[in-house]
Amino acid sequence: MKKETIIVIGSNGQIGTELVADLRSVYGGSNVIASDIREPDYETKNAGPFEFVNVLNKENLAGVINKYKPTQIYLLAALLSATGEQNPKLAWDLNMNGLINVLDFAVEQKISKIYWPSSIAVFGPNSPKEQTPQYCAMDPNTVYGISKLAGERWCEYYFLKHGLDVRSLRYPGLISWKSQPGGGTTDYAVHIFHEALKNGSYESFLSANTELPMMYMNDAIKATIGLMDAEAEKVKIRSSYNVSAVSFTPTELTTEIKKYIPDFTISYKDNDPRQAIADSWPKSIDDSRARQDWGWKHDFNMKKMTEDMILNLKTPTELSK
Repeated sequence: MKKETIIVIGSNGQIGTELVADLRSVYGGSNVIASDIREPDYETKNAGPFEFVNVLNKENLAGVINKYKPTQIYLLAALLSATGEQNPKLAWDLNMNGLINVLDFAVEQKISKIYWPSSIAVFGPNSPKEQTPQYCAMDPNTVYGISKLAGERWCEYYFLKHGLDVRSLRYPGLISWKSQPGGGTTDYAVHIFHEALKNGSYESFLSANTELPMMYMNDAIKATIGLMDAEAEKVKIRSSYNVSAVSFTPTELTTEIKKYIPDFTISYKDNDPRQAIADSWPKSIDDSRARQDWGWKHDFNMKKMTEDMILNLKTPTELSK
């Protein structure tokens, strides 16, 4: 295997914490540099190098890149949909200028590969809701979605104009037991498990029949590394690939959870601003191009995901009951 030196920027987030661990298991702890603006958890910090990085600070960013001379950079630093609506100018600055800073350094330093995540937030009210295709009308109405759509265009531009090997996935909602969610509209699908086990009830900020595309974090990491490992000629889309695994509503997820926690109950908030965001997004995603081009295939359906979430979130005492 060719020796790789990888920097993960935004390593403390929901994706980054698990991605760093998986990359270190493949490439070795010393070859994967975690970086963030905040101190990481003990396990991440002690399993390999860590650097404080503010992706908007070019001098800071240049110093870390020059120190490690990476062959790959994963840029995960971003403000997500709901959080971004609370501070739209900051969201635009971080999501857009952070990306351009990394793309510029990648061209200048001849870095082999760049990974940058997009999102289903690039779709909007006039995008098809069922089996949303790779190419269609895209009119996002959140600053997060606007920045991701613009970022996709920049990624393709740098590939076409500079030959930069930049790769991207449009993540659906991501579900994980290992880390806390980061302020996204689909975060109910993580919160619900914690509240079900802790309190036996949950108040959802999305309505009962709001269907959204979702993916278990194991599959998200598998898709990310799978795309980055794919031969360059197989990566035919340089904006961002649709990827998906399963779609469900809060009602359907509640039914699945009740198989393990029969007394669990759910209620629903009225007029939460995240509902309007969710209503503008797809219900399901057509990811046939990813499956065709580089062999994407998910492992977790809703049943398998629910079982794994509850198993891993339960304490040893609860598991013995």
